[in-house]
Amino acid sequence: MQVFSYAPFGASGIVIRVEVDIRRGIPGIDITGLAEGAVREARERVRAGFRNSGYQFPLDRVLINLAPAGLRKDGAALDLPIALAVMSSAGLVPQTEALMVLGELELSGNVRPVRGVLAAVAAGLGEGIRDFIVPRENAGEAMILVKEHTTARVAAAATLREAVHALVVRSETGILPVSGFSFDAPGGEGGADTGGEAGIPALGDFSEVRGQDRYKRALEIVAAGGHNLLVFGPPGAGKTMLARRLPTIMAPLTGEEAVEVTRLYSLAGLFDGKSQGSENFGLITRPPFRSPHHSASTEGIMGGGRTVRPGEISLAHLGVLFLDEAPEFRTHVLQALREPLEDQVITISRAESSVRLPAAFQLIMAANPCPCGRLGVRETDFPPEEEPSRRPENSRDPALVEVWDRARAAAGSVSCFCSPEEVNRYWRRFGSALLDRIELRVPVVSPRLEEMTGTPGESSALIARRVARAVEIQRERLSGLFSGGKAGESGDPLEQYRRNARLPAGLVESCCPLSGRGKLALKSAIAKLALSGRAYHGILRLARTIADLEGRDTLDTVHVLEAVEHRRRGDDPYDILAEA
Repeated sequence: MQVFSYAPFGASGIVIRVEVDIRRGIPGIDITGLAEGAVREARERVRAGFRNSGYQFPLDRVLINLAPAGLRKDGAALDLPIALAVMSSAGLVPQTEALMVLGELELSGNVRPVRGVLAAVAAGLGEGIRDFIVPRENAGEAMILVKEHTTARVAAAATLREAVHALVVRSETGILPVSGFSFDAPGGEGGADTGGEAGIPALGDFSEVRGQDRYKRALEIVAAGGHNLLVFGPPGAGKTMLARRLPTIMAPLTGEEAVEVTRLYSLAGLFDGKSQGSENFGLITRPPFRSPHHSASTEGIMGGGRTVRPGEISLAHLGVLFLDEAPEFRTHVLQALREPLEDQVITISRAESSVRLPAAFQLIMAANPCPCGRLGVRETDFPPEEEPSRRPENSRDPALVEVWDRARAAAGSVSCFCSPEEVNRYWRRFGSALLDRIELRVPVVSPRLEEMTGTPGESSALIARRVARAVEIQRERLSGLFSGGKAGESGDPLEQYRRNARLPAGLVESCCPLSGRGKLALKSAIAKLALSGRAYHGILRLARTIADLEGRDTLDTVHVLEAVEHRRRGDDPYDILAEA
């Protein structure tokens, strides 16, 4: 019997052929093919699983080879395929054609779920395999792809005996039985919606956050165009609160995008198919939202490890990577984001091979403007002349007095106790190269009392409808370009760009036609602000998204000026003083 299995590796993994040779000799099990860790230990689990399931393990020398032999293999998903391959070689089950098997064996003979089932089924279908035996808990995950293929079948096994029974039925009837599992979502209604959110925290509504109209507008543009965003301001201004509500206004993933995201979560072991709804077999339908802690390592963000696994930027593929307290992340972690932001993929190079992981994510960073967080804090709403002066006249640091005067002149009353060197050192962690890739920079301050007690703003549902219309306009535009035979800079189809933020440089101007006044406004802004070529294209992409939100084809002055206003701040942390 040809038994195949699968080992997660990178974004695709490898299909493994399990070969068994039983020969006379001292009873024992040898596993070859660079088996490591849990794979080597499978010898004892398989032997105990045989005995406790009522089968006699061969009293001969058993050689198990895992091909291709030149790639390292780890994990317990090879337990069940090894057991069935041994049974086939020993004559305990009928010899059959190609079959992919996944599952971890307990000593009792029960089959435990494993990660990467969706990716395994995709790889198996690509190799021409049409029959799959998977753990019962992973059956719904496997059916995501199998349901599209009329000739493919999935059998769910809770025990070794059930897997053997499926093989016997397949041998007698020629068809693998598919009974034994259900797609019903526990808890009844709502399973598909709540389960279809990948890494998304408890959500709220935009109307629950008072004030911050400019920040809300920036998030609407981000959701519609797939742009990157930096928001900075003092603690308590609502930076994190609003950012965590961004998923409530984002457009759902398309069918192909949903499969792509779900496959990555399956590879990472973060996909729980049994908690999903029955309508879409547990497919993740909402854009991912990842928010790692600032202590995360480079491998945790970028991906890697001995067996390469997706990192946070790949788990945020087609979604959002939110870095709260961004300057607290390690500098080399922040700088490592530059290439993935530009290329939408990340290449992990190892001595054995190089692995490409998808990374078409949106970056949102929230930061305080200074280490103490007080720069830009509005203490009172009284005019400066009516406030008691707190100028540090006796300070030994003249620079601190200068900063205080600058802050007070701009904001009325600001109690920041950081020296200019501390503020600049704190902000330099971003680096100009990373900041240049951020299209929107929004300074925010704490809302005034009248804003906090005023009427609620627009709801997430209302904003989401505008975003959905703008996204549909972009998809139609890219679909028209793709049908016309054009391709991106790398030769890949334009469908990979998906949003305005990812338009290739060669197509920015053709996709962003400017009116006469719009051209003058853009030319003036570029000259006055001394913006880079990347910033020039970034402003055009932003203006394109703003126009799409209004349903306009041509970019006019108002679209360009709003895009410039969102782009012009953020290089200097003292920009927050203009808002205080």
